[in-house]
Amino acid sequence: MFKQIKIFGVLLLIAAVGFLTRSSLNSSFISDYFISKRLIFINSSNEDLDPLIPSALLRQGKNILFVETAGKMKQPSLTMCSIESAARAYPERSVVYFMQGLDDVITVGDVNKAQQHFPTLLPYKNIYFFPLRMDNLLAYTPLMAWYNKVNPNKERYWIHVKSDACRYALIWKYGGIYMDTDVISIRPIPEVNFLAAEDETYTGSSVFGLSPNHKLTWEFMENFVQNYQGERWGQQGPQLLTRIVRKYCGLPQFKSVDHMMCAKISYFHTERCFPIPCASWGKFYEEWNKSLNFDNTYTFHLWNYANTKKKIMVPRTNTLLEHLYQQYCPSTYEAVLNNKPVYQ
Repeated sequence: MFKQIKIFGVLLLIAAVGFLTRSSLNSSFISDYFISKRLIFINSSNEDLDPLIPSALLRQGKNILFVETAGKMKQPSLTMCSIESAARAYPERSVVYFMQGLDDVITVGDVNKAQQHFPTLLPYKNIYFFPLRMDNLLAYTPLMAWYNKVNPNKERYWIHVKSDACRYALIWKYGGIYMDTDVISIRPIPEVNFLAAEDETYTGSSVFGLSPNHKLTWEFMENFVQNYQGERWGQQGPQLLTRIVRKYCGLPQFKSVDHMMCAKISYFHTERCFPIPCASWGKFYEEWNKSLNFDNTYTFHLWNYANTKKKIMVPRTNTLLEHLYQQYCPSTYEAVLNNKPVYQ
């Protein structure tokens, strides 16, 4: 009798281990399914990374993340410049562009075809493209309840609201640094966990970094749902991060360009990521003043939404933006200079 009980106990233990193993595998599958096993990649030559396995590529939270939520494959030169500058500033990191307009890739021929869409990025071996699938990305986050209820046809800023949701979910699941596609990197950001002041009163959502599964990111997603107002510009973006910062730190007052600590993460001075304020976005298209000093700056945000005149970088005009292209995205700059496409 005792022997039978012992055998039954062993069998029960084996069954329990099997169940937990299957649960773990299913959880991993669900987390990575939104980009699927059909990952598009450019020039992957890192032997220790399998670009067809997202969990391998995005491990350790050392990622630079961009998001496209308009469903368009054709991208402007500014987007290509943003991605190229990040690839140059972070050569040891994966620079990943999640695109809603990207189809799954089944064959090697499909991968090669996808690579040719972005000719100015071909020289860089750390740039990757993933299809963005929101229903799977937002699964098992506070954002899923919102996504199931929202009516896109009634949303005023739907593309931008989607982008806000995706950036929080991506940082939660994979960690790293998120950047908008109108952000140009000029030097690497040394901090892992940080937010950046946009101006004296607001926290920017165009550039921020957090490690995977950081509790602050979870709070971002909860706040997104609890305070959702789709008709208000920035409510789920800068205003959301500002609400969180004020909750923990009030209104931070800088005494120098050095960062402060807020909620146990670094809080950057405006010069670090937003040296030119939104109200002065036109300065990017003015003649470059060589006396300007950006030694304390990591990134430039071009405030493209405020650019209602649709100004672009024009070669041989000696603007600040042309200087940034020349220095930090030279492949993209050469294409524009020689009237070659950045998308084909």
